[in-house]
Amino acid sequence: MNDYKITLDNVSKSFANRLVFQNLSYEFTSNGIYGVTGKNGSGKTTLLKIISNILQPTKGKIQHFCQDKSIKNEKIYQHIGFVAPYLIFYDEFSAIENFTLLGKIKGKNFDSERSNEILKIFELYERRNEPLISFSSGMKQRVKFIFALLNNPSVLILDEPTTNLDKQGKEIFYDLIKKQKSKIIIIASNDSADLTICNNILNIEDFVL
Repeated sequence: MNDYKITLDNVSKSFANRLVFQNLSYEFTSNGIYGVTGKNGSGKTTLLKIISNILQPTKGKIQHFCQDKSIKNEKIYQHIGFVAPYLIFYDEFSAIENFTLLGKIKGKNFDSERSNEILKIFELYERRNEPLISFSSGMKQRVKFIFALLNNPSVLILDEPTTNLDKQGKEIFYDLIKKQKSKIIIIASNDSADLTICNNILNIEDFVL
């Protein structure tokens, strides 16, 4: 069992004089699929970045725990797989080259066996050595999922995950997510199909005046 937990204690976030959300207390635990919803501009992406330690809250406290031990902020990235529209890969490199290079940046060794396994699931194995510039937007989205899953992270953070995916790509995604039994999965989306697979829903608008 992956004993991982994320706690948010009265978290608030403002940019200049604009309040995004306030007094958000919540707990994410292993074996949970969490949906984060709210209208455009309500702060879904901001919350995911705070959870990922990309942004810091204006007020309040967020902590990650593994086996009841607090994880230092600078180590949080080692436990997270991240998928988002603003996550960019190198177009001139192949999927394999991207995985190898970005893995080194994260301090992870490239696992070719696991890479090939997930490439096959997402039906990109035959094109693994082609530069990404030749990929469609949907194929590039699949590459993001593969990279997020490569090192079997404890937490998957997915911002608008089915953007650019066709029907087949969405089916692969939903099937794979349901099999990630021991992870914390956080999905920011307003797509009803994305939210249907979630067993917990956090509406960010509940934390705005």
